[in-house]
Amino acid sequence: MAKITFLGAGSTVFAKNVLGDCMCVEALKGSTLALYDIDAQRLEDSRRMLENLNTQLGAGMVIKSYLGPSRRKAALKDAHYVVNAVQIGGYRPSTVIDFEIPKKYGLRQTIGDTLGIGGIFRALRTIPVLLDFTRDMEKVCPHALLLNYSNPMAMNMMGILRGSAIRAVGLCHSVEGCAPTLLSHFGIKAERLNWKVAGINHQAWLLEIQDGERDLYPEIKAAYRKAAAEGSLPKWDLVRLELMNRFGYYVTESSEHSAEYTPWFIKSRYPDLIREFNIPLDEYPRRCERQIEGWAKMREDLVHNRNLGHKRSHEYASYIVEAMETNRPFKFGGNVMNANLITNLPRNACVEVPCLVDRNGILPCYVGDLPEPCAALNRTNINPQILTAEAILTGKKEHVYQAALLDPHTAAELSIADTIRLCDDLFEAHGDMIPPLR
Repeated sequence: MAKITFLGAGSTVFAKNVLGDCMCVEALKGSTLALYDIDAQRLEDSRRMLENLNTQLGAGMVIKSYLGPSRRKAALKDAHYVVNAVQIGGYRPSTVIDFEIPKKYGLRQTIGDTLGIGGIFRALRTIPVLLDFTRDMEKVCPHALLLNYSNPMAMNMMGILRGSAIRAVGLCHSVEGCAPTLLSHFGIKAERLNWKVAGINHQAWLLEIQDGERDLYPEIKAAYRKAAAEGSLPKWDLVRLELMNRFGYYVTESSEHSAEYTPWFIKSRYPDLIREFNIPLDEYPRRCERQIEGWAKMREDLVHNRNLGHKRSHEYASYIVEAMETNRPFKFGGNVMNANLITNLPRNACVEVPCLVDRNGILPCYVGDLPEPCAALNRTNINPQILTAEAILTGKKEHVYQAALLDPHTAAELSIADTIRLCDDLFEAHGDMIPPLR
């Protein structure tokens, strides 16, 4: 039977989705679940929750817990699949630092987990830990497949795939909901909906959207123009729709994310843009605070509810594991190195492309050239991603400064001198959370 190790298992709600999904798969019943975390209380909460689910679903899983770095190799030993969902530094202190210090320089963010100054410093904290994980995997489960959910996805995957010999793929929620979200904006129905998405994580492009063989983009764009003229566009998604209007294609990630991946929307010189495009500054800290408050109320029902149930979610992980165990192919959007998959993006970039999986493992699909405006915008995000990963892989601090200087939003707001000072302030504030760079 399969052994699935979950790193960051104290993320109880997410562990329920991923491992609860696995319990719903007939081919995975009787498998071993190894739960690893550094927080004893959260780890125990997840174990209790999963034991209750295991009983209710009749999955027959063997569930074991492993606390702290000294037990990590034991958790990983002989694993077939490793799911990673760690957040290094947590909300406090690290995320708070990533938001509050840039504010002193007039640099505002919305989410700060993928690109921008927040994404860069989150990667500097995270990639070294992920490389520690992969070094352990190389020793005790070298043939396992690592399924990474931790952001910043592209930077983390560059670190993993360039810095280790482990098989790995990055998984994100944004691809699967992209086409249905766009259609829902304009009440367009499709009986045989199919689509094609490719680009980079959080900025992949809905290249094709069809109902059977009928191209839906002309209808979508006509509906967009009508709604724009009437002032009835959905207020929560104005940035993405503006990008579609200017670049020709809808992008996968939400408007609050997309606003900070470009130089045009969050600008201190043009404060009216914040209202015009309904941009929620400091959105991620607010979400974190709500989640912390909500967990206190949710914990009792999740952890101590012996009648807890679960329906299989749309998370990719269980479907990938099922495909590999049964040899029944599954198609998904995955984050992999660009081995000539998207031909007008750099080969050392991490790209998000359609992938097939079966017993042979992950098989990324060839895409070819993106439309040039889409590729051009992707390249502005890829530049800081590559340099951030390079900073960790080479130990060179100068690459961090270069990444920040090339970040679209940071460059649109700050001078070179202030960008360097901001990075230095963040290095000092994060302290030992970031390894020494020369």
